Amino acid sequence: MKNWKDNVRKVVPYTPGEQPKAKVIKLNTNENPYPPSPLVGNAISGVTLDSLRKYPDPACDILISAIAKYHGFDKENVFVGVGSDDVLAMGFLTFFNSNEPVLFPDITYSFYDVWAELFRIPYVVKPLDDDFKIIASDYEGSCGGIVIPNPNAPTGVAEPVSFFEEIIKAHPECVVIIDEAYVDFGYQSCIELTRKYDNVLVVRTFSKSRAMAGNRIGYAVGSKELIKYLSDCKFSFNSYTMDTITLAAGVASIEDDEYFKARVQDVIATREWTKGQLSELGFSFPDSKSNFIFAKHESVDAVHIFEELKKRGIYVRHFSKPERIADYLRISIGTDEEMRTFIAELSKIVK
Repeated sequence: MKNWKDNVRKVVPYTPGEQPKAKVIKLNTNENPYPPSPLVGNAISGVTLDSLRKYPDPACDILISAIAKYHGFDKENVFVGVGSDDVLAMGFLTFFNSNEPVLFPDITYSFYDVWAELFRIPYVVKPLDDDFKIIASDYEGSCGGIVIPNPNAPTGVAEPVSFFEEIIKAHPECVVIIDEAYVDFGYQSCIELTRKYDNVLVVRTFSKSRAMAGNRIGYAVGSKELIKYLSDCKFSFNSYTMDTITLAAGVASIEDDEYFKARVQDVIATREWTKGQLSELGFSFPDSKSNFIFAKHESVDAVHIFEELKKRGIYVRHFSKPERIADYLRISIGTDEEMRTFIAELSKIVK
């Protein structure tokens, strides 16, 4: 007899970083250590209870207009979703619809293969080199699409705009998605390439640099044709993805550019200080252009460090797969005080 389970779509889900309930130093999920702009709080408190009985604007016009103006694009070039995960998932569903495999790195954001499996998209992972850099020649030849984060996660390694332009020029037959979740922390955005190539989608998020992971805002910039296809797919899935409170909060964040840039510089300064401290403690790491550092100790096992830090109320991230990153820890950048405490406790463990 046929079992109903035979018709179930079975996938191995993405595993997010641990969210401890107790008060800890939380350096495991790449959250911003600073709150969002005070204007965000004002905007949220200004949302009336009466407005919540109505559906939000399905077109998300106020937020899309603010993002478009900020980057110097037309509204038709911008798409928004519930965090960049939502935007990327819609990108996979919309654009990776061929029998050719989608290409992405073997060490990268671990949601990519989950979406590919969920949507039954063929894919091939391309190994990073020994320095955790993308090998451009691996992305030659026909394929069903390409997705690469820049800077990459969990390594923090970034490539210049010219690197991506060469890949894009070689692939007019498919959509190239550049995931820029961490680009605000000190590297070049590929967003201007969307004016030149109609098959490029650049995806950004408010979760990291804008300190709004709890609000869930992601967006994409691309050609008007690309965005229309993406919007059509989204409206066939869920018309009301952005709530009224989040729309107001997102606009307020965009409007306080001075606060945004100041907090980003704070994170960068702390990251650079932390790099120096980790080097003195015997760690090696690729040069991070993100709000985290991917570090390996010369002699002390990563799991041991991870567990000892956890006992001290300090959470970092450890990935056991793929095997060649099992000796590394991903350390999010916290406040100056949090990172001083982290380094003090770390020095007790590794010395």
